[in-house]
Amino acid sequence: MDRKIFLPENEIPRAWYNCLPDLPKPLPPVIHPGTKKPITPDDLAPIFPMSLIEQEVSSQRWIDTPEDILDKYLLYRPTPLHRAYNLEKAIGTKARIYFKNESVSPPGSHKPNTAIAQAYYNAKEGVKRIATETGAGQWGSALAFATKMFNLQCTIYMVKISYEQKPYRRLLAQSWGAEMIASPSRKTRFGRKMLEQDPDCLGSLGIAISEAVEDAVAHEDTKYSLGSVLNHVLLHQTVVGLETIKQLKMVGEKPDVLIGCVGGGSNFAGLVLPFLPDKLSGENIRFLAVEPRACPTLTKGLYKYDFGDTACTTPLLKMYTLGHDFVPAPIHAGGLRYHGAAPIVCHLYDMGIIEAVAYYQQEVFQAALLFAQTEGFLPAPETAHAIKAAIDEAKDAPAGKVIVYSHSGHGHFDLSAYEAYFAGKLEDYEYPEEKIKESLEKLPEIELGG
Repeated sequence: MDRKIFLPENEIPRAWYNCLPDLPKPLPPVIHPGTKKPITPDDLAPIFPMSLIEQEVSSQRWIDTPEDILDKYLLYRPTPLHRAYNLEKAIGTKARIYFKNESVSPPGSHKPNTAIAQAYYNAKEGVKRIATETGAGQWGSALAFATKMFNLQCTIYMVKISYEQKPYRRLLAQSWGAEMIASPSRKTRFGRKMLEQDPDCLGSLGIAISEAVEDAVAHEDTKYSLGSVLNHVLLHQTVVGLETIKQLKMVGEKPDVLIGCVGGGSNFAGLVLPFLPDKLSGENIRFLAVEPRACPTLTKGLYKYDFGDTACTTPLLKMYTLGHDFVPAPIHAGGLRYHGAAPIVCHLYDMGIIEAVAYYQQEVFQAALLFAQTEGFLPAPETAHAIKAAIDEAKDAPAGKVIVYSHSGHGHFDLSAYEAYFAGKLEDYEYPEEKIKESLEKLPEIELGG
């Protein structure tokens, strides 16, 4: 069998899959923090273009992908599905391991799948500039790439610890013309407040979101863009799973387990959601979400309404959360340092439709190096979480078990993380229970429709 399964360009999915109509129970509504009632499109209009707001709440199962977006997708899509023969041999498994290689995009991750779509819809509605946040820099560089494709300006608030740890992804975004700002910054009111409280604050995605939202609301020509969590982001990422379904059919395979790392949840959801109708119809497919023990959102968080940001400026989302003021340890998987997760992913986890597991970062890096030394690709630390889970699933698996994971990004701009690992400087963080409890005590009290 071939090592790589390529889908012809004319087979690229021409519509995104929206799982909302297929959920066994409706998704809990998003709540306005002031009125404590479900938000309306008008509430979101200062932040997002109306076309994306419509996608956020759409009840249509399929949403057509515009030709201008497909044209940009074809710069790197369809992405290959690889059979990891060498990794299988190294661990002595009788299972079959496949990985959907999203690292082949120009920015090196899955993030352009939604960045291109969001840039297109913003440009179409006359927006001139987009403000956003980024953790490890994968989302920021993807949005910088996408905004340049549609002649938009881009301002990116990058979590300070990642800004310092990952200068090359920052430089990549700057190469596409983006303005890069370490967060917390002195450019926004909330950034200045955080620095007054802690001049050495390393930042968090929650803080960076607050700064980007404040920036967007303060400028009429600017909208905000989010790289994960929201329904329309997960919608755009379903191109990954839709391609994977076609590629597996080409080689006569059906997956037994689908795996992805979870920070906000977009790459995981992009892979698994198109398989949701099969699972709900009775097929024996497991969906496994993987997160760091230093930021154990699904495995230790509470399923409650919470803000998406630290400044409490966003609408309230029902999600598994560690608390909106949670600041995790400075692990090298910067893209997985978010206090919450996508409401769709959390809803499915609450219903028992997906599973979750958490790992320490040293065992994750060990898995990453085994993968690099067998399959050749150096993975991003985030992606390495999925690799670790795939290896664990495969070790004692019965013959013929099919494991598919999302290879969400390469590690070429994460070499400082590998340098720290080789030097023995990586610590295994496990966020203290008392700190989690302290954050969770500050959650807003919302009781509405489960």
